[in-house]
Amino acid sequence: EVQLVESGGGLVQPGGSLRVSCVVSGLTFGTWDMNWLRQAPGKGPEWVSTIDPDSGDLIYTDSVKGRFTISRDNSKNTLYLQMNNLKTEDTAVYYCAAGLHYWGKGTLVTVSS
Repeated sequence: EVQLVESGGGLVQPGGSLRVSCVVSGLTFGTWDMNWLRQAPGKGPEWVSTIDPDSGDLIYTDSVKGRFTISRDNSKNTLYLQMNNLKTEDTAVYYCAAGLHYWGKGTLVTVSS
């Protein structure tokens, strides 16, 4: 059974930082494109970032470029998203996904003063 479990969400003030993690089991982690997506209250899902397993290429949506960093540790089957200089508009449930086939249940990030 494939499982993706996110953690690390919480409440943070604007301008603050947070790192969310995603532990993956049930598939060969190192061979999959891994993605972060998010869904803000009342809105549809939005793709945030992708990390390629072979080239190591990192891709970001424009609104997070320069602020968010995606990374992976294949030895730990874990995906990370370091989020700096957070803004209120970053408030959302953050999901990790293997390709777009398998998704976790998400972790809530709230940016508020």
